[in-house]
Amino acid sequence: MSLQPIELISFSVCPYVQRSVITLLKKEIDFKISFIDLANKPDWFLKISPLGKVPVLKYGDTVIFESAVINEFLDEVTPSSLLPTDPLEKAVMRGWIEFSGQVLLSHYGTMIANTHEDFQKSLADLKSKLGRLEEIASDNATYFNGQSFTLLDSAIAPLFVRLNYYLKYFQIDVLSDFPKLNAISRYLCAQSYVQKSVDDKFDNDYRNYLASKNSILLQ
Repeated sequence: MSLQPIELISFSVCPYVQRSVITLLKKEIDFKISFIDLANKPDWFLKISPLGKVPVLKYGDTVIFESAVINEFLDEVTPSSLLPTDPLEKAVMRGWIEFSGQVLLSHYGTMIANTHEDFQKSLADLKSKLGRLEEIASDNATYFNGQSFTLLDSAIAPLFVRLNYYLKYFQIDVLSDFPKLNAISRYLCAQSYVQKSVDDKFDNDYRNYLASKNSILLQ
């Protein structure tokens, strides 16, 4: 199938955009990426994004929004599906993909916490959700679903990238109590399609974003 031109509208530290970048890279789909400032959204972006959020995918003249929807579209228009073929298994995975979005929101709470108390509360919420993921994670230390990469891995890998940032710069080892997630994180974060899903400025941009939110992490 011949694909139309693909452009992904992004904000540099958005984990939801990174989900789609990982899928694009994993499936070796050609694409262009454009960056906007979410604090100063351009009018043209607001016209094409009903929710005013990224990612937005422009496929030819058509606009698609929401990372899970974008990823399923990209999966369907290219070979080697990253979702189960069985309808029940597919529905279960879609549910966990949605849940992983809530895990990212809990992580965001730790980013923007302005007090130690708020940080600990958000961290406890994050760890509670990670505990649920630990229960369903594969034992083989590669992917969530066993030996094969799926859209659930695309959905959760951006969290692992950010938890690695916490460990590297703040010595906060969020995954220490979750051995299966820790192993999957190490494996996924070593893959080229995850490493290349952020640019060389990511660490600096991430720190600047924390500073803009007056994060307790930088105090």
